[in-house]
Amino acid sequence: MSSLDLPLLTLVLLVATAFVAGWVDAVVGGGGLIQLPALLIGLPASTPPAAVLGTNKLSSVFGTATSSLTYAVKIRPDWRTVLPLVIAAGAGAAGGAELAKYLPKTWFTPVVLVALVGVGVYTWRRPELGLTSTRKHQGSAHYGRTALIGLGVGAYDGFLGPGTGSFFVILLVSVLGYGFLEASAKAKLANLTTNISAITVFALHGSVLWKLGLTMGAANLLGGLLGSRMAIRHGNGFVRRVFLVVLAGLILKLAYDTARQFL
Repeated sequence: MSSLDLPLLTLVLLVATAFVAGWVDAVVGGGGLIQLPALLIGLPASTPPAAVLGTNKLSSVFGTATSSLTYAVKIRPDWRTVLPLVIAAGAGAAGGAELAKYLPKTWFTPVVLVALVGVGVYTWRRPELGLTSTRKHQGSAHYGRTALIGLGVGAYDGFLGPGTGSFFVILLVSVLGYGFLEASAKAKLANLTTNISAITVFALHGSVLWKLGLTMGAANLLGGLLGSRMAIRHGNGFVRRVFLVVLAGLILKLAYDTARQFL
């Protein structure tokens, strides 16, 4: 099957979804919550799951790369912090992908759901959280915690994935003391690393629908460019509000998935 042998309406809706996902992902992460379910619905039921995941990653990487570049130019993140975060995230993603071969993912959805509810309540009850950027640690204590965040969230992304960007953001805010905007800038760079790592693996196994992924990637790129510019223009308060909305959507989706497992 050619990756573009789809009804025109389906293709248009997938491209539109990729644009929205790029916008959400650029602001606070979690665009996969929108784009991956759309691909699962829009592609034929005979499409291998790996091809769906690989195509989703290919589309997403364009928006992630664009928003990462925009943040890097406008926010100018501390590269001494970005480097251990990105390196550890790449290593964690590789390890998580290996674990995915052996551990049943059904065990993890309820755990992730509980974690996200906790993150949502924690953020909502602290309206001042992430509105200013003040480092909580210095020196090796700061960089060590940064690497642990990259390793842990990167492993989660390689293994399962939903909400990776949101986990990066909230840990950079709550553990290291960054504001939401600066945390989003660093999260994008780390997420870009894990996406490239995953695409490489999927491509080596022939699990990417290239034409569809590139078509959706163009829309995702535009959404990422718009989202990152809006986040920079409106600041920490705007990013915090979008974060809570995306988190609520992710919680609802995972709650639905968990219910389906046990009913």
